[in-house]
Amino acid sequence: MSFPTIRMRRLRKNENIRRMLHKVTLSCNNLIYPIFVEEGISEPVEISSMPGINRLPIEKLVSEIRDVIDLGIKAIILFGIPSKKDEQGSSAYDSKGIVQNAVRIIKQEFGKELVVITDLCLCEYTTHGHCGIMENGYLVNDETLKLLGKIAVSQAKAGADIVAPSGMIDGQVKTIRESLDKEGFIDTVIMAYSAKFLSSFYSPFREAVDSNPKYMNRSNYQMDYRNPIEALREVDLDIEEGADVIIVKPALAYLDIIQRISSKIKIPLAAYNVSGEYALVKAAAEKGWVNEKEIVLEILTAMKRAGADMIITYHSKDVAKWLNE
Repeated sequence: MSFPTIRMRRLRKNENIRRMLHKVTLSCNNLIYPIFVEEGISEPVEISSMPGINRLPIEKLVSEIRDVIDLGIKAIILFGIPSKKDEQGSSAYDSKGIVQNAVRIIKQEFGKELVVITDLCLCEYTTHGHCGIMENGYLVNDETLKLLGKIAVSQAKAGADIVAPSGMIDGQVKTIRESLDKEGFIDTVIMAYSAKFLSSFYSPFREAVDSNPKYMNRSNYQMDYRNPIEALREVDLDIEEGADVIIVKPALAYLDIIQRISSKIKIPLAAYNVSGEYALVKAAAEKGWVNEKEIVLEILTAMKRAGADMIITYHSKDVAKWLNE
């Protein structure tokens, strides 16, 4: 009895057949573009470790957003750099703070054309660079929660569609949900950084927002990358507390975490392709060691393949241009 010759290459013989069989595709609808807006500057400030990414003055925000929308990107996440920092990070919940003002400008100019997500944390706003109130070298959890609720309400009042708590503070989602609902913002989405690891991949971001801790590191609230089970438990807790979307951060070295979480949850999952991952690709591309377009598309497709529904990435504008070619 003879058997047919199996040739897998038959299904790869031309581009149209290959395209028909794509199981995972990347689109502009999947992209979330991070934007840094800084108080007290008049011109963009280059972030040296993140080529192509700048701190923007609020006056340049509208033109930047127009470029983003014209490329087909549907969502941004805003990070603010205030002109004044203090121990409590009070600029973070100031109704006239940099992020709040930025959101109002964007919503006034663009309305529903763009989903506006606001990073909700204190590290950019505190003099010590930690994500909450510090006492005797330790982050005080429950006092920090009170501030996170205030920040969420101030961002929602400004017009944020989604708030994204990133501090890994126990109970933050519950506190934020209760604070928003109490003020009538029942439709404001919470996109929780539920699986955020203590990572060396954040260094360029900390330059971008001047948030390097002045003492200690963040190991007593961000997760150890050697403990994947903690991530699963954190995600479960945040969903119970009312999270609408889950974030895994970083992404590239954590594809296994993305896959494990996506296989068990029933809500959307976002992967954060972080600053260090971006910087490594940019540096290698500038040296001519890799093809930037090909490697970026491969990396982001891997994140989708692992189970991400959305990807927060500094490559968003370049990717949108490539996808539109």
